[in-house]
Amino acid sequence: MNKLLKDTTFECVKLSNNNFSKHFHDTYTIGITYEGVLKSFNTNQKYDSFRYTSRVNNPGELHGGVSSAWSHSNFYPKVELLSNIYEDIFFEKKIPIFQKHVFSDKILFFKLHNFFMNYYNNEDILLIQSSLVDALSYLILNYTSHTKKSFENIFDDKRVIKNSYEFICDNLDTDFNLEQLARNSNMSKYHFLRVFKKEFGITPHNFIINQRINKAINLIKNDVSLSQASLQVGFNDQSHFTRNFKKLYGYTPSRINKK
Repeated sequence: MNKLLKDTTFECVKLSNNNFSKHFHDTYTIGITYEGVLKSFNTNQKYDSFRYTSRVNNPGELHGGVSSAWSHSNFYPKVELLSNIYEDIFFEKKIPIFQKHVFSDKILFFKLHNFFMNYYNNEDILLIQSSLVDALSYLILNYTSHTKKSFENIFDDKRVIKNSYEFICDNLDTDFNLEQLARNSNMSKYHFLRVFKKEFGITPHNFIINQRINKAINLIKNDVSLSQASLQVGFNDQSHFTRNFKKLYGYTPSRINKK
């Protein structure tokens, strides 16, 4: 079970034409609109959610509205999740509150879309967690009123990255999760993702996939079968390995020249 999303409700709805009476949640509501429109109100403010917009309702806020051919994805993260990410970023415990409720920000839209797709497609836990933290960190950093602090030089210790690299390579067949990787570096999840991507140029998930593929190639060249190599380096099965291999090389691993 993904601890970050335990007991979290998700919705993926196509072409809704419903009236939503006044109500509130004890969680956040965070979602994106793919098509159509939601004409809504939130604490005496009216707004429209349309294509490529993202929307947020704070816990306890009264809201409702009318949808027209509205296709969207929603999830209802607990207060604790956003509060923890806020603390990871700003080093103080607060509940982030959003004054705006609809954002015409395509960067935010596609970050949330990426998270939803990873969740719905049941991707690796690390990929789901990373895209979740990436999207919510962006939302908090750009749309809460907190004065942003600079952390450019806080975690420049190269030993942290060296330790992460060695930990991953020594345990390549492990089913990694973000909490485990961050804890190994004694960092918050937010800062681990930021520092790792800064140093390596790719996310931890992409790095692990790349390293697994590199190791599998060497095994296959030494006459290990595709299925055995896939399992030995940590892929769920041969099809999982083949799919990721093709993303990098454009062809299937069956074409690898063996010694």
